[in-house]
Amino acid sequence: MMRLQQVKAIPNVILSRGMATEKQLKMRITGTKNIAKITKSMKMVSAAKLRGDQQRLTAADSFSAWASSITGKQQVLDNIEATEFPQKNLIVAFTTDKGLCGGVNSILTRQTVKLLNKLIASGKEFKVFVLGEKGRGTLRRAAGNNYLASASDRLLPYTFDLASSITSDALVEEFDSIHLIYNEFVSAIAYTPSVKSINPLVDPNAAFLHPFDVEPSNESETLNNFFEYTLATQVFHSMLENATAEQSSRMNAMENASKNAGEMIEKLTLQYNRARQARITTELTEIISGAAALD
Repeated sequence: MMRLQQVKAIPNVILSRGMATEKQLKMRITGTKNIAKITKSMKMVSAAKLRGDQQRLTAADSFSAWASSITGKQQVLDNIEATEFPQKNLIVAFTTDKGLCGGVNSILTRQTVKLLNKLIASGKEFKVFVLGEKGRGTLRRAAGNNYLASASDRLLPYTFDLASSITSDALVEEFDSIHLIYNEFVSAIAYTPSVKSINPLVDPNAAFLHPFDVEPSNESETLNNFFEYTLATQVFHSMLENATAEQSSRMNAMENASKNAGEMIEKLTLQYNRARQARITTELTEIISGAAALD
């Protein structure tokens, strides 16, 4: 025998957001003050790290200056066209392992994805090698089957040994050109996503080699070793450029966060004072009304 169960009607409940209580406002003020302390501390730490990175970058500028005559000057990433690229390319993108550094990763990855789309439209071949945890996911999805490898959790400060190891891992195939995409440090408040292209040096009669003597017995091996050293030098310099831009961006991001926290504390304090004054006024009104009722 079937039994029918009576279903009670559920009344319509209208949810409305009321004003925050004094206790809630005080908790938000305390939490925002704690966040402001953290952001101020992170800004001071980033400022100290930035000074060290700037000193290392200055030393690396002199160390890698000789390679500019081979690779040429870097170009602005957003302005480069795919028609300037050869048929087979390796894209090495420099991102950070840690976050909370403003748009230093998002801007570079967005412009890199734009470049990859240009290469696909032009019918050019490419592989993508990513340095840093923060850009790996985005560029891996954009590259698809053209994703080569990545390197993350790199020890700081960066060394030439690390750059040499990365170079060896990246050169698992032969490419017509290697393109280093990184953030060029301009000042403490500015950086520019840039690209530096390096072509294999296989011609012993190249203009750059005129002042030098290349051993005739193993010209190809000598030039190949020289190319790997040139690439490692530029990778090292690009890593330091990107690290300096990272610290400057993080310092500015933490400064902006501290300012925003200060503004929020002022607004919350004003709301708290208004709520407190309203409570006191209500209590006084109740006391006066009660006293008047007794008379």
